[in-house]
Formats: sequence, structure tokens, C-alpha cells
Amino acid sequence: MGKTCGGEAAVKIWIQGARPRTLPAAVVPVAVGTAAAAPDVVWWRAAVALVVALTLQVGVNYANDYSDGIRGTDANRVGPARLVGGGMVAPARVRLAAFGAFAAAAVAGLALAIVVAPWLTAVGLACIIAAWYYTGGRKPYGYAGLGEVFVFVFFGLVATVGTTYVQTEQLTTLALAAAVPVGFLASALLMANNLRDIPQDQVAGKHTLAVRLGDRRAAWLYAALVLVAAVVGFPLAVARPWTTITLSSLALAIPAVRLALSSRPKAPLLNYTALLHLVFGALLTLGLTL
Repeated sequence: MGKTCGGEAAVKIWIQGARPRTLPAAVVPVAVGTAAAAPDVVWWRAAVALVVALTLQVGVNYANDYSDGIRGTDANRVGPARLVGGGMVAPARVRLAAFGAFAAAAVAGLALAIVVAPWLTAVGLACIIAAWYYTGGRKPYGYAGLGEVFVFVFFGLVATVGTTYVQTEQLTTLALAAAVPVGFLASALLMANNLRDIPQDQVAGKHTLAVRLGDRRAAWLYAALVLVAAVVGFPLAVARPWTTITLSSLALAIPAVRLALSSRPKAPLLNYTALLHLVFGALLTLGLTL
């Protein structure tokens, strides 16, 4: 295991391992949290918060690749090949990449904690621990069907509200309300991935929420997460009237839901959901800002 690749090919492999399609889950909460902080935006703090979110996302992706790879979960993948499971990179190197990403997140987060509030270091530590034990350790909670809960909490509530807090130094109802649909779509992104992987996860003994619910009920949960997020502009409009523009994301949400509920292959669903998450995030950010 661990083929040696040089130059451009090696870079492409590592980029693939970072799973770029999942990065909207890091960008969207920071953008929305910053918009919720308007007009009291502190741009350098927003930029550092984005570094924290992106490095945590990349770190959890590499950690997931490493842990699933050494367990053999990725031996018969339906989706893109993984670094460890596909024999492209030695496990120790992928683990080191994960720790490197977590270290970068820790340094950036510490800078914010020093300036804003020391207790934020505890939040950052909780994020890193949760990221590693998603599929790492002896009893990973991702194998117990709790992955979507982790994503909702950390890439929805914590990332969005935290971004607002480091700029305004206040916990606001608006940020919390905006964080809920962000968390729903981040969870839908994971559910789309897990819907596709149900057959291989059943064989590998990875009891994700999709495996536990079964194809049909998991698809309906995906539909609920996506559709509820898309219409959240109505309650938010009490504080920021322009947030109703998020309703236009239904143009992307409805085809994604139809695919999830159909008997067609679910491989494209992850791309659809990533696009929906990004577009919804952009619309919500704009609506909160106007």
C-alpha cells in the first residue's frame, strides 16, 4: 500500500482526498454567520473563522479516509476511491495529513480565542475531538448512526453561531435561527453520501443512520432536511425580510428530493446537494445582509 506519486499527480491525489465537494459545509456557515453579524462585521476575524472551518473540514475528511481505510470499510467503494482504501497513499501519511489540518485549525482558533474569549479554546478542542472520533477510535459514533447529529451541531450550530460570536461577541437569536437550516443542509450532504454507500456500509458493518433507517426512510429524512431548510426564509423574515429569497433554492431542492426518493442510482445526489448547499448559503447570506 502507498504508491509513490510525483508532482502534479500527487497534488491531485491529495486534493481528491480532501473531498472538495464537501467544502461548502465549511464555507456556508461562516458566510451566513458573518452576514448575521452585519453591520458589526470584523473581516479579519471572519477570515480566520473561515480558515478554522476549512481546515477542520479537510481534517475530518482525511481522518475519515484513514479510519475507514484501515478498517477495510472502503475496500469495495461505489463512489470515488479513497486514499487509504484505494491504496494510493500509506495510512500513516493520511493520518499525518489529518493531524496537520487539525493543528492548523487549532492555531487559527487559538488566535481568535486570545482576542475574543479564552473559553473558545474548549469549543475548538471539542470540534477536533468530535472530528477524529466520527470514524476514529474503538467506538466511532459515525458507525452508530450519529454522524448527521455531529454535522448538524458542529457544521451548523457551532460554526454559524460561533462565526457571529467572534465578530459581535454576542450570542444572538438571529444567528441561532440562521444556523438551523445551515445544519440541516450539512446533514443532508452527509445523508446523500450515506444513501449512496448503503450497500457497502452494510457489508462493512458501518451502521450509519441511512443503514439503520433503510433506503426509503433515509430518503424521506433527506427530503425533510432539504425542504425544511429551503423554506426557512419565512420565520427569518421577521428580522431580515430579504431572507425569503431562500425560497428560490427550491428550484434545486425539488430535483434533488426526487432523485433521493426514486429508484435511480444515488451517486449524483452528493453533487446536487453540495450545489444546493452552496446556493442556499449564498442566498441566505445575501438575504441577511440586505
